[in-house]
Amino acid sequence: MLHYDFMQRAFCAGGIIALVASVLGVHLMLRRQALMADMLSHVSLAGVAAGAYLGWNPSYAGFAAAVAGAIAVEYIRRSYRAYSEMSIAIIMIGGLSGAVVLMGLNKGMNKSFSSYLFGSVVAVNETELILMLAAAAVGAIFFILLRRPLYQIAFDEETAQTNGIPVRPISMLFSIVTGMIVAAAMPIVGVLLVSALIVLPAALAVRLARSFAAALIIAMLVGMAGVFTGLTASYELGTPPGGTIALFLLALLILGIVLKKASVIAGKLGNRQNLTIISKHQTGQPAQNGAFPRIKSNKLAAPATHTHGGTENESYV
Repeated sequence: MLHYDFMQRAFCAGGIIALVASVLGVHLMLRRQALMADMLSHVSLAGVAAGAYLGWNPSYAGFAAAVAGAIAVEYIRRSYRAYSEMSIAIIMIGGLSGAVVLMGLNKGMNKSFSSYLFGSVVAVNETELILMLAAAAVGAIFFILLRRPLYQIAFDEETAQTNGIPVRPISMLFSIVTGMIVAAAMPIVGVLLVSALIVLPAALAVRLARSFAAALIIAMLVGMAGVFTGLTASYELGTPPGGTIALFLLALLILGIVLKKASVIAGKLGNRQNLTIISKHQTGQPAQNGAFPRIKSNKLAAPATHTHGGTENESYV
């Protein structure tokens, strides 16, 4: 399988995008903007259709459209501060309608758009690989250098601004980086399922992790496992890579949730048995059902307070 050049490019590109997209997904979930990836993928599709219609490079056109859509979302979000999700709906409508109209005007290229809709391992050419490397490098530098401000902004923008963090410029840069990563991931998983590569690893990581750093590591490992397994199965079965990767990631999420629930139940039963034994030794009577302490969830914890200059947030990271 790996002796084919296109499969080597697909695995290289998939691994790179899986790492940076998983980190992006954790930040999007903390900011409650999980649908932003899905919205930007539709905007990027409109850019691809516009590039094909005007005779431009579709990859570059889709990349530019996703970045422009991300900037527009940030400006509209500031206009609807009480309804921040409205900006996502507005830009998604514009992107999807524009893509449908442009694809209708250029009917001869409708078949070639299937690779953008569902992903294709063959579609990863040298141009796509360069765009992925550039997006991954920019994203990695951004998330490493601004990890603490991004963490504080994700939970409370007003408190972060009070602490001296430039919230607006960082939020704008975050939106631009999101657009770049979404556009770069399209050849692997396609427009319809690009959000799966970003959201599903983060959803499992947030469910299992005890800290922010642990959530990032778990998300990257899950993303890599889903992409490599999905690409291998796609090659062997001849199925679209986007749907195959999404199904494997969904299976990992369900398995992780089930195992997490089973461990919590087992912990409760173990505590109940221990308390019963202790109670029998002390009083000679069986312990009451409500005597054992309640097991706390291992979800990603939010900062306890934001009133001391972000010191609690920094220690959490």
